[in-house]
Amino acid sequence: MRIVSGIWAGKDLVSPGRRVRATAEDVRDRWCSFVEEHLQDASVLDLFAGCGGLGLEALSRGAATADFVEAGAVALHALKANVAARRLRPPDPDSPPTARRKAARIFKRDAIPFVRGLEKYAYDVAFADPPYGSGKLDLVVSRWREIPFARILGVEHAAEHPVPPGGKRLDFGDTRVTIYGLGARRGRRGRRM
Repeated sequence: MRIVSGIWAGKDLVSPGRRVRATAEDVRDRWCSFVEEHLQDASVLDLFAGCGGLGLEALSRGAATADFVEAGAVALHALKANVAARRLRPPDPDSPPTARRKAARIFKRDAIPFVRGLEKYAYDVAFADPPYGSGKLDLVVSRWREIPFARILGVEHAAEHPVPPGGKRLDFGDTRVTIYGLGARRGRRGRRM
């Protein structure tokens, strides 16, 4: 696995192993390309982050910050290695915007309680790649429809898994990405609880 595009294009990612289904490179590339104009200087949330491929791809393509949420021990090990390899640190809120560098935070938490604690527009773009068939996809989309914690939410899921209407679809055989909120304008971000 590697980062496909941007400032870290071609850089390898530590894999979490076969027990964790990582987002395929072609899916990640097309997904991030589809929302790329919304990634510039954006705050990104990578739910069910695994090794962090989606969030790191977003940072590579222009996002300013990424928060990674992952609860699995094996995936967390790979995620921490990938974030450390990019020399990413938590954001410094006291530094002026012109001096800010790309930043990342890792949350060892279950994604469902995490999103339930978010306010409206806490992030610009959120990626979610929950385990197929777990039902967590439905909980994330339901929460976003209730309180849109990101201006744009993209979810990866099995193509046969029904999701609410209103999203743009990207199909990859048995895999589908549904992206909600593409018409949202960027503005002032909310605060996390």
